[in-house]
Amino acid sequence: MDEDYDLLRAWQAGDERAGERLFRRHYKLVLRFFHNKVGASAHDLVQRTFLGCLEARERIRGDASFRGFVFGVARNVLFDHYRLARRDREHIDFGSVSAEDLRPTPSSLIAQAREVELLLRGLRQIPLEAQIILEMYYWEGMRAHEIGEALGMPEPTVRTKIRRARLRLEQVIEESSASPALRRSTVEGLETWADKIRNAIES
Repeated sequence: MDEDYDLLRAWQAGDERAGERLFRRHYKLVLRFFHNKVGASAHDLVQRTFLGCLEARERIRGDASFRGFVFGVARNVLFDHYRLARRDREHIDFGSVSAEDLRPTPSSLIAQAREVELLLRGLRQIPLEAQIILEMYYWEGMRAHEIGEALGMPEPTVRTKIRRARLRLEQVIEESSASPALRRSTVEGLETWADKIRNAIES
């Protein structure tokens, strides 16, 4: 995003209005990131994310994607949020534990279609790292290299994780108690339902 680049350079040079514009441009995508993971705490974590960006703005590389950087900060904020809520704060394996494990109350913020409900439930039951990667890829339309920048992973690793995460999500959906037709339509229409979720959160 060329505008992101120009705004970032201006912000790093001391233009606070440029920083405000950057945050406004990315507010909704960060809110979507937290929406199906922490429920009512989402807005607070969005603020923490942008505070983290503010504190680290001088360390953002000139060739880096600001969107990728924001997601990297948001992931760290999310993990800290979960650690602080548990006694064993430093012993959470985000590669295997799911958002459903960490916050068992299911999200009911979006219930416009049974397929959307099923997809959201499935996302919350796969490992949190896999959920984050799928949402970046499908909801935000981020390319593998950009996700890699955000998560500190090589692009080939990201591509592998995308495939595995999708397979795991499909497995969770297939194992659900929903009707076969509903499960099939949800799996086959993953991109469509991801768009519906995105649009519902933005509305």
